Amino acid sequence: MKKTLRFLMVAVIAISVTFTSCKKANTDSTDSSAELATHSDDQARFSNETDAAVNDENAAIENNSAFTGRPVNVLTLPCDATVVLDSIPVANPVTRRITITYNGSNCSGTRTRTGVVTLTMPLGQHWRDLGAVLTATITNLKITRISDGKSITINGVHQVTNVTGGRLIDLFLPVAPPASIIHSITSSGMTVTFDDGTQRSWQVAKQRTFTNENHTLVIKTIGTHTDAGVTGISEWGINRFGNPFVTSITQPMVIRQDCDFRLVSGQVTHQRLAANVVVTFGLDSAGNPTSCPGTGHYYFKLVWTGTNGVIRTVILPY
Repeated sequence: MKKTLRFLMVAVIAISVTFTSCKKANTDSTDSSAELATHSDDQARFSNETDAAVNDENAAIENNSAFTGRPVNVLTLPCDATVVLDSIPVANPVTRRITITYNGSNCSGTRTRTGVVTLTMPLGQHWRDLGAVLTATITNLKITRISDGKSITINGVHQVTNVTGGRLIDLFLPVAPPASIIHSITSSGMTVTFDDGTQRSWQVAKQRTFTNENHTLVIKTIGTHTDAGVTGISEWGINRFGNPFVTSITQPMVIRQDCDFRLVSGQVTHQRLAANVVVTFGLDSAGNPTSCPGTGHYYFKLVWTGTNGVIRTVILPY
């Protein structure tokens, strides 16, 4: 539990993409295919990086007794940031505040981050409390992918609610540990700026369930929003191409401590685009489920039906 909980971002190297199909593709489907692949990459990066920010927020608050009510550090703070606690800010004496400032270090080997995340919580609450709400304000959080130099920049506010109460360390208590700890993540509008300068506002509704399975921390994420008959929606909005979309988690996204906190399985579906795209994680280079802990890259597979019923598949590493 001294290890940093971290969500491994999807690292997509997509200068060239190999498509397989049941018949020859028509040339008029090229643009939509490129859009679907690009949108899938955009959504994966946004989702993973906002999850990573929430993960750092958990580490920051569980390292401060003023927030958790526990005087002993539990989680390691992010290696590419400084964390400053201001328990009684002059501007707002009834609010606790933590400021996370990312310094651009390449800790993960896959990306760098700059920007600021400010966490606030009323003085009358502790994070361990049932229903405690943490507000996170993200300011110019720029994530640059090392492999191709492309970046996304995130701004906005989200709320993290401790639905069940408790701290993650409680899952490992020797006597009467809780069966699970549940957090929800919601935002009515996060602004994301893509590498081509396009800026969009996306909404978020997720639930993360933390459990102890044989002394291993397991994290499962689902979507909680419903719209026009589509359930399990985790993100929705307008993509960089100006088209509306909803992304639903159709199989829980699973991260395991004994797999070095890597995303080992899960599936999302992008809808309301030129085609519905099903994206499956935790695969090998041939598109088959792989074992844990696994070595080298895991892969994700995009599948959609294009023009004239052509089934398209793209397999990429993360």
